[in-house]
Amino acid sequence: MSDRPAAIAIEDLVFGYRPGREVLRLDTLTVAAGDRVFLHGPSGSGKTTLLGLIAGVLTPTEGRVRILGQDLATLPSSQRDGYRGTHIGYLFQLFNLIPYLSVTENIALPCRLHAKRRARIGGGLDIASEAERLAVRLELGQFLTTPVTELSVGQQQRVAAARALIGAPELIIADEPTSALDTDLRDRFLELLFECCDEAKATLLFVSHDLALGTRFHRVLSLPTLNTAGGR
Repeated sequence: MSDRPAAIAIEDLVFGYRPGREVLRLDTLTVAAGDRVFLHGPSGSGKTTLLGLIAGVLTPTEGRVRILGQDLATLPSSQRDGYRGTHIGYLFQLFNLIPYLSVTENIALPCRLHAKRRARIGGGLDIASEAERLAVRLELGQFLTTPVTELSVGQQQRVAAARALIGAPELIIADEPTSALDTDLRDRFLELLFECCDEAKATLLFVSHDLALGTRFHRVLSLPTLNTAGGR
């Protein structure tokens, strides 16, 4: 048992999209602050549903989901959105970049939307300078003013990672972020992601169907084992 505080603490969780149709049931799940956790599960095991609950997009039918000590279900919707934007960096499978914005503008977006995240930028840097620093860190320095639509898939993925990391959110959720990459690009991306999370002391929850990646993480969790209901 870790003596570090829990970044994610789930207890007696039940969720169904319709009454009487459970898709997820977890007795307990705890991820300590600073952990690098790999969550594995095939299609239909409930990964997407679980991420929605952790991010506060969904609310439990029963039980509790605490993120950094906060039970998100107790917050009004607007406060839940603000809490998510301040404390969680989300790396989507399809990246969800804004096509008409440049690399720097995409990376900077969370700090422009959330004052508390903006306030965590250190070293006397402004938002644009921090976005540039992360871009360079993720080997995107030559693309700062480039529209993201002109980048390769691997480059877009690194933009999305920088956007998730800016403003030092305590929890990073990565949802199948390497599924479109070949082996060499995937391995380099993982190295950079781990280094940046370590620098920010962020907890990383990395979700994938590729169990072979699990050896790179501190812990491996299998959703088919955790989930007794079965889901999306």
